[in-house]
Amino acid sequence: MQSSKLRHALLRGIHCTALVSLGSFCLPGLVLANSPSPPGDHTARSATDAPGDAANTSPDADDKVRDRAKKDVKDLQGVHVVAPRTTGEMARKTQENAPNLINIRTGDEIRALPDVNAAEAVRRIPGVSLETDEGEGRYVNIRGFDADLNSTTYAGVRLLPTNNASPFGGYRGVALDSIPTGFIGAVAVTKSNLPRQDAEALGGTIEVLPKTAPDEQGPFLEGDVGGGYEKLRGTSVTNYSLAGGGRFGPFSIVLTASSHVDSRGIDDVEPAYFNDGAHPYRAVNDIEQRDYELHRRRHGYAMDLGYQLDDDNQWYFRAFEAGYTEEYKRQYMDVIPDGNTTTQANGALQDTLTFPGAITKSLRDEKETSRERFYMLGGKNTLGDTTIDYHVAYVEGTYKKPYDYNSTFTYNSPSMSAGQISYSPTGPGRVPLYTITGAPGYLDPANYTLSAINNSTASNFDRELSYAANSKTSVSWGNLTDESLNFGVSIRQRHKQTTSQPYAVDTTSLPLTAVSGGVNETYYDGNYQNGVDIVPGALQQIFGYGTIGPGEVLSSQKQYLDAHEDIYAGYGEYTATYGNLGILGGVRYEQTRDRSNAFSAGVDANGNSFATPLSNKHSYHDFFPSLQFRYELAPDTILRAAYSSTIGRPGFNQANPALNVDLGSGIVTTGNPQLKPAKANSFDLSIERYLPGGGIVSAGIFDKEISDYIVPIQTTQTFDNSLFPGNSQPLRVFTYKNIGSSYARGMELNWSQQFQHLPGWLDGLGAAANYTWVDSRIEIRPGEYSLLPSTSKNTWNASVFYKRAGFMLNLAAYSASADLFSVGTDRTSDVYNATRTSMDFSASYQFPESWTIYLYVKNLLDTPHTFYQGTTDRPIQREFYGLTYLAGVRFQF
Repeated sequence: MQSSKLRHALLRGIHCTALVSLGSFCLPGLVLANSPSPPGDHTARSATDAPGDAANTSPDADDKVRDRAKKDVKDLQGVHVVAPRTTGEMARKTQENAPNLINIRTGDEIRALPDVNAAEAVRRIPGVSLETDEGEGRYVNIRGFDADLNSTTYAGVRLLPTNNASPFGGYRGVALDSIPTGFIGAVAVTKSNLPRQDAEALGGTIEVLPKTAPDEQGPFLEGDVGGGYEKLRGTSVTNYSLAGGGRFGPFSIVLTASSHVDSRGIDDVEPAYFNDGAHPYRAVNDIEQRDYELHRRRHGYAMDLGYQLDDDNQWYFRAFEAGYTEEYKRQYMDVIPDGNTTTQANGALQDTLTFPGAITKSLRDEKETSRERFYMLGGKNTLGDTTIDYHVAYVEGTYKKPYDYNSTFTYNSPSMSAGQISYSPTGPGRVPLYTITGAPGYLDPANYTLSAINNSTASNFDRELSYAANSKTSVSWGNLTDESLNFGVSIRQRHKQTTSQPYAVDTTSLPLTAVSGGVNETYYDGNYQNGVDIVPGALQQIFGYGTIGPGEVLSSQKQYLDAHEDIYAGYGEYTATYGNLGILGGVRYEQTRDRSNAFSAGVDANGNSFATPLSNKHSYHDFFPSLQFRYELAPDTILRAAYSSTIGRPGFNQANPALNVDLGSGIVTTGNPQLKPAKANSFDLSIERYLPGGGIVSAGIFDKEISDYIVPIQTTQTFDNSLFPGNSQPLRVFTYKNIGSSYARGMELNWSQQFQHLPGWLDGLGAAANYTWVDSRIEIRPGEYSLLPSTSKNTWNASVFYKRAGFMLNLAAYSASADLFSVGTDRTSDVYNATRTSMDFSASYQFPESWTIYLYVKNLLDTPHTFYQGTTDRPIQREFYGLTYLAGVRFQF
């Protein structure tokens, strides 16, 4: 139970065009907008070449591609991947020539597997682990740092959160499940920061790269139409995407639309344990049997307009909207022993059930919409030896919850006597299986009466207006080549507001029979009975929306936050090449000014609760130096050494003294306004060997030395019931503090290869694998040390694929070891996200013309999502989703 409460409340082309200098690279192709190719020299690769064709080219052809790509990407600063179709070979060549450490996955690589959103696409990259929720990837951790400490950008502009429920309550982590993969041109992860990039990237930067029209291609149209079902509930899935556009003289346009709709079911059981030392270690004080039904409609729309007057002057406008609407129904039965625990001779535990109150039936009926909007206007001009680029951008993340109805019906035993529950951890994944005696008719709705009901709404926004201007000037100061001086300034003005309004709903002695329907439901592979369902919407029709009284006003005030954060930045950067050695050095300066308004809460001397307006202001500045080297040991063999520095600002909610309450999840968070930003000095050393056909073998080590890392701490408190109507149970309260020095160190290994010259039908076989090991350390309690929260010590991906004569098969696995999810009061109360290993399969056939058919099977292992408290034999959440099947057709013209 507690884990889910934590998690749900917290948890085709080849054109490069210049953008702002916040980015670090582009993909090589026919033409570089900021580095035009000689006339007629546009034959390196056709925009319609199929992925993997390079594996069958001759060595001479490979050399030509290599030489061409090196020529095109020797100047990689201030440009981005912005193409509807980019091959894996191009992506690897970009990675090879980049001045810093990056990893790229192209749109074709993403579509080769059943990854439905940006988070699931990024997890295939070395160094990345995934946090899932509701059966999908949501947040991305980089080298052990949680999502609140990483940056997410689109076309070089920082994206903002839609849902404030980030893993550690920082309100900074972008939930990437709101971005569908059909919307993406490519994704990239930057691991060693450059001065031109925002310094707020303690772990790294995830770049979502848009689609644009290549220079030498006329009109194009491509799309995907698919459908399928999810096995657990037999519900349907639909998936659509469409992209089209082209170049028309100096003008270009690309329009993209994507939709993914599902109705996922979730089987979940959540025990909670006594943690007082007086009860047996596995004695439970609650067993929640949760049966979810989710209906999610995800969408993404994008537009890219360009005008190129000549080789030296171009302008563009980009916009997108992406997000989802979800209707959320959670039926559950709650069994609550009273704590009189005894151990039976067979090792099973026995406890007493006291009626009324020991068995309840509940429904959470909720709807929410998360949406990201983005608008960007910019250009690039070349004047002699100097190129300038500039932009203004507006980004908005919103979250709206029109209702969140929570109701509880309590069982009252007809016999008017206590019952007993006997249980043992013998269910799947050690969840408790039990028998109940002395509770006649506890599945009969006639024996339940309404005991609690409440409703709430929320409307949050996060908005940012940003400006940036950058210059790059070629210089010649000695025996070095490719020298340039780069300067830039930027302003980011951010405004974040969170509001929530609880409603009081009058409770009457309504029997469950008045609002229930169906038959007694057995779920969780037949292990649990949940009784009959509460009909969604029935209670709203009877009781209405609710009313706002003094207690609701006070509770709303406690959840209010209005925060502003302005960041003024400038940087200088020098790049040069000396023989085979590439050099990049520079420094970034950032000044941060923040102010916030909230309400502090307390209880006066007479025991009356109150809320008082509170304002906070902070201002600080920092310098972020960087020095990075790239040395070509041999053709396509690169040695890198890099030093970079970054910052992790306190999360908005981490520094907010107001209370934030989610009664449906039983979570209260309150911040610490005295928090300082965390900072890291990062060191990287790697060697990379690039193979024909977009393959790679690489190994690297990294060390991040961190100061003032922010950690969560938790307590349990009981609040005045007048503040939170319908709730009388103790609530878990989370707040934050800085700790001293800490570190994250590790190793990354990566290999991907399509095998060459295999005989007969084996020609076309390939394999890929990557492995990341992270060792980190923080002091979570005095004298007690742990891995950083969200750090999985071992993360790996492995796949076997086959490409031949239009056929493509891919079997891919992903695994992450356990990570610390919540810091408790002692080791027995720490919560961990358990080790998870998943596997997916895809098959497709590309017809000789413009059509491809495909089949996906997702979650082949039916991997449960498990959290445990203290040790693995105390699961506090174990939910599973079943397999998802999807088939469809793609086309491109």
